Amino acid sequence: MPVSIRFVGSGDSFGSGGRFQTCILVDGGGMRFTIDFGTSSLIALKQQGIDHNSIDAVLLTHLHGDHCGGVPFLLVDAMLGARRSRPLTIAGPRDLRSRMGAIAGALFPGSEVMVPKFPLDYVEMEVGERTVIGNLRVTPYAAKHTWQTNPTCLRVEVGDKVIAYTGDGEWTDAMAQMGRGADLVIAECYYYAKPIRWHLNYPAIVEHLRDFGAKRVILTHMSEEMLQHTTTIPEECAHDGMVVEL
Repeated sequence: MPVSIRFVGSGDSFGSGGRFQTCILVDGGGMRFTIDFGTSSLIALKQQGIDHNSIDAVLLTHLHGDHCGGVPFLLVDAMLGARRSRPLTIAGPRDLRSRMGAIAGALFPGSEVMVPKFPLDYVEMEVGERTVIGNLRVTPYAAKHTWQTNPTCLRVEVGDKVIAYTGDGEWTDAMAQMGRGADLVIAECYYYAKPIRWHLNYPAIVEHLRDFGAKRVILTHMSEEMLQHTTTIPEECAHDGMVVEL
């Protein structure tokens, strides 16, 4: 069963290289879903000609704005402008619903009175437990990142394919387990040489590449420093609009 992955947004928090924040769109298993949905994601989708009403689910790794901040914009437009009728599932770490409600309240004060006319479901996924979301099987693994974001990395089974995504976080044995045998591991690679707390850099990727045991690895979420080296390293590097077929 073919699976298509589009890097709608492949950037970091700060627009390095003029890239949009993290938004990975996947078509497969009879579903269209995203892994993360950063604050710029609606803009990126519109630029690439993708209707956000076509998305069945949003899977979130953690609760930093460059990975989840676009969800309130998606929901408000779905209710007011796009007039969505298709069901939508938003899945992510613990406290997802309350924390997303707080983010929406800060970005759109008064939006709490809005009631969607489409089925909207929040799913809080437990670390280490496989969760069924539509036709997907999603397993979160604990990530070593800013603890207040309830960080995870995700292993997503789409039909007979496995996509694994590190989210943001330092290397851990759990990250290796997440990626083991995957058809595709998407790994953040924030800096080329500089070590940085709670993130992967290029030396860590090189050191642990075999530990993933994946068929294919693509690097993403790169700083200006890392972007200067994307044409000189052997590893595949994502860019906005890049499409991968599995």
